Amino acid sequence: MKELLLITPPFTQLNTPYPATAYLKGFLNTKNIGAFQVDLGIEVILKLFSKKGLQDIFEIASANKTINSPNSQRIYALKEEYLQTIEPIVLFLQGHNATFGRQICTPYFLPQASRFEQLDDMDWAFGSMGVQDKAKHLATLYLEDLSDFIVECLDENFGFSRYAERLGRSANSFDELYGHLQKEPTHIDKITLTILEERLETVKPKLVCFSVPFPGNLYSAFRCAQFIKQKYPKTKIAMGGGFPNTELRSVSDTRVFDFFDFITLDDGELPIELLVSHFVDTESNDGTTILKRTFLKKDDVVFYNNLSPKADYKQSDVGTPDYSDLPLDKYISVIEIANPMHSLWSDGRWNKLTMAHGCYWGKCTFCDISLDYIKIYEPIAAKLLVDRMEQLIEQTGETGFHFVDEAAPPALMRALALEIIKRKLIVTWWTNIRFEKNFGKDLCILLKASGCIAVSGGLEVASDRLLKLIQKGVTVEQVAQVTRNFTESGIMVHCYLMYGYPTQTVQETVDSLEMVRQMFEVGILQSGFWHQFALTAHSPVGLNPQDYHIIPDYQPITFANNDIQFTDTTGIDHDQFSYGLKKSLFNFMHGIGFDFALQQWFDFKIPKTTIEKNYISHALESQPQFSVRPNAKIIWLGGRPMATVSSKSKKGQTWELLKLSFHGKMESKEITVPKEEGEWFLDALEKISVHTGNTATFGQIKADFETHFEDFELFWFSKPVQSLRESGLLTV
Repeated sequence: MKELLLITPPFTQLNTPYPATAYLKGFLNTKNIGAFQVDLGIEVILKLFSKKGLQDIFEIASANKTINSPNSQRIYALKEEYLQTIEPIVLFLQGHNATFGRQICTPYFLPQASRFEQLDDMDWAFGSMGVQDKAKHLATLYLEDLSDFIVECLDENFGFSRYAERLGRSANSFDELYGHLQKEPTHIDKITLTILEERLETVKPKLVCFSVPFPGNLYSAFRCAQFIKQKYPKTKIAMGGGFPNTELRSVSDTRVFDFFDFITLDDGELPIELLVSHFVDTESNDGTTILKRTFLKKDDVVFYNNLSPKADYKQSDVGTPDYSDLPLDKYISVIEIANPMHSLWSDGRWNKLTMAHGCYWGKCTFCDISLDYIKIYEPIAAKLLVDRMEQLIEQTGETGFHFVDEAAPPALMRALALEIIKRKLIVTWWTNIRFEKNFGKDLCILLKASGCIAVSGGLEVASDRLLKLIQKGVTVEQVAQVTRNFTESGIMVHCYLMYGYPTQTVQETVDSLEMVRQMFEVGILQSGFWHQFALTAHSPVGLNPQDYHIIPDYQPITFANNDIQFTDTTGIDHDQFSYGLKKSLFNFMHGIGFDFALQQWFDFKIPKTTIEKNYISHALESQPQFSVRPNAKIIWLGGRPMATVSSKSKKGQTWELLKLSFHGKMESKEITVPKEEGEWFLDALEKISVHTGNTATFGQIKADFETHFEDFELFWFSKPVQSLRESGLLTV
């Protein structure tokens, strides 16, 4: 028996657990509060995509006479092929039976329906040797065919990473969702509730906490809460997570609290601790109980109880995420499209961590910067972060980490990288960033050396005027230089792109596309995605729409409040650009279409771009830097070189030289310097070696050099010393 049951309702990702319950369980461990966690999403998927699960689906669809389209008829006709292959396919996608991948890749093995008609160029995507990834992609298409069958013939609300998402999107009123909850549970609901009942009978919790990160989890959370209320009326039920944090801050419909006793906002640690203290330990029902950021029903109205004066816990005190209880070996890695960056989201098991609470920039006008999860910035010390990484590696056996920051701070990324290298950890990690100027070439090399393989960040609208209006704090030229630094260091770059921002003109949309085209053409971007601007209630644009020349269509709010419909006073139909922008980007990511006129991506007339043809190339023309900040850290990533003394004579004078041979993983390099300076340099490399954990600033190195010699800059910026930058002599 546990005091709490923490639940992620269907559906989120297939390949890795959504981390909210693991974060909470880690915190509850520090308070000796017993909790069990369950990811209902992966458990339902595994029941659904089993031989028995598919058999049930085919029988129900046949009985209901819903197999109507040629595609669903084809799948049903091949049902025996699907029933025979489904469990081996799922097992393969869970990382077992790797040799089965070769069978999957052979022609005529998998049954194929409409998803295979849009098959990517396999040779381009995976080459002749990428058997495992190619097999994952084919197996993913196979599952998506079955998903299409479920949507058409059984449940229109089904999706691998969401369920009944439409009911949670812009749901200003609770009426529609409430109406659906009065209907009979769907087939997927029944599977969900059967698993839920098994967990409730085993765990016997006093409090069930649902973490609802997205609109696609909301319906299932309510359906599960409804079941608990009916069958286990004494059990308290709470909801928290990303959806209520952003959408339910104005909830006033008391019917919501027929399903949930409590809805908590923002960081969940202290609110849950107080709920346990007052409603689990003491079973109090006093409406005046002191709580933290918690909605409940009191005297037949919704009451926001934020009476507790206690401060939220510091990030250093919330403990290490705990993934125990979750079936880590059962998650399914998929490759939906043949794109290396997108596969990071869906392929492989990632331990989720956060470098810093909130966003260190916190100014972007489209973002919900008024809310605490972004507004309150609190970084975590690098040593503590790596402690947590080591604990998670021991617990999960996985060395991959996804840092789920709003924007990871460069200084903390530097400290994290140094700590990882110092401890000789072999890890793989990626995160979200701002493309700011501090990501110089040397810092990118350091991040790569520590295991960073990819970054994602927002270029948004690739227009300097609009970037200034967004308050992004970057320019297109700066983004180009930073993405070049990452790319040349071997770190993949994914770019978030935006269209339809308030006051954006058609010309700016076309010019933005041209900027993106050039960045892909010169090879400094590997992946991207266009999003249409969405107005949210808690962003600066949403809070001050008149400043951005838009007219919001406000609706009465009794339930969810975030996305707001609006009229753009420019009168431009930004929707019309969606297909052309995404089609062109798909081609650019495949390395084709760069020589097409931009007009060819659209079926309506667009103006010619005003951006010069070589704008990005010119932005990347860098000049050598012969100055360094005195407080910049100097770091040596390599080992101790081999030293050989030689002599050189000229015009009757002889002097000694020191030849230093550096051996890296891929290549060797030799430099020759005067013997005395070379001996000093050998000692200096020992002092600044990253493996010792010691660092020195440029000013300190310069001062030490000039106690023995003259003109440090002449030595430091000489060709021999500067040639070592590629080998790991870094200024960060």
